[in-house]
Amino acid sequence: MKPKTALIASLIGTVVVAVCCFTPILVLLLGTVGLGALIGSLDYVLIPALGVMLGLTVFSYWQYRRHCNCKHE
Repeated sequence: MKPKTALIASLIGTVVVAVCCFTPILVLLLGTVGLGALIGSLDYVLIPALGVMLGLTVFSYWQYRRHCNCKHE
């Protein structure tokens, strides 16, 4: 995967996980479709997912910067 594509994909993933973590959108959606029992365990999944996506975004940015610096030399 190209570094720019990886960076864009990881940024989109981070935004999606952050929206699910810090807003009640996911809680409302799960309650609407009848899966309200899963709401209690969302923190065990979403908080580590946010950490992984932030790490992936930092790594992708580092790869992108390294790739761009090599092209200009």
